[in-house]
Amino acid sequence: MTENQENSNNDLMEQHPHSESNKNSTSQKNTHDHKSLDYVDIILSRKGTKVVDLETLVKETQKRLWAALKQGYEYESTIIDESERFLRDLVSSRVNMIVLYVDLVGSTEITLSLPEEKVAIIIRSFAQEMSSIIMQHDGYVLKFVGDAVIGYFVAEAMPLLATDNAVNCAKAMVTVVEKGMNPILNQYDYPELKIKIGMDFGQNIIVRYGADKEKSHVDILGPSMNIASKIQNTASPNQILIGDDVYIRLHPDIQKQFKQVVWTQTNWKYHDRETGRLYPVYAYVG
Repeated sequence: MTENQENSNNDLMEQHPHSESNKNSTSQKNTHDHKSLDYVDIILSRKGTKVVDLETLVKETQKRLWAALKQGYEYESTIIDESERFLRDLVSSRVNMIVLYVDLVGSTEITLSLPEEKVAIIIRSFAQEMSSIIMQHDGYVLKFVGDAVIGYFVAEAMPLLATDNAVNCAKAMVTVVEKGMNPILNQYDYPELKIKIGMDFGQNIIVRYGADKEKSHVDILGPSMNIASKIQNTASPNQILIGDDVYIRLHPDIQKQFKQVVWTQTNWKYHDRETGRLYPVYAYVG
């Protein structure tokens, strides 16, 4: 992902707005901003069968990727539609969420070493498989940006569960790429895929660009969108990085799987408004 793509919300504040400072304003605006939506009902009413055991995810991914490469299999194109419908009901609202960026590493090598039609199939399959994993973990797919996928997990009714889901989603993504997609690509002597994942928690606002309630583009703007992108950009191949506001909401058993990253001012410059210190970031170590 390019630097311009990461800074789609223009200049990023170098101070991270700690979630605690937003608690009062969030609670006061929930009733009005969220238009009395029951987030639990929304999550439970979502269609589709959730299959989150990794063995099944890996096998299903291999079937689809093999079919795409060998038989021209086409993925469904309705993944983003569900997110758009959800966001249109919340235009101008502020919503707590975990934002997840997953980016493909080494796409230039793939582009230079394979025919264009094969590159298109691989990139498309990657984006669709990552999107499917997001939805399997009760997340929404916001959009595709180049060879990256942006997802989000609504954290209003059940923030702790949503946070655990987001982290488990990221872990599943790495597993599916390593054990699902790469073995199929190896059969064709295609380059292996690697990914970088970053995420952060925070309050974001839903915006609509235009007056048409049905057709105007809807998007999410907010600090955690920017911070998640920056966190992802610093990750190593096949690494998962999370911001402190994600980490503190994880189950203690999952927290044990992460280790705080030691930053210097040269490679991470974003500060917590509460403490004035560098905003902590944690790496998944298993």
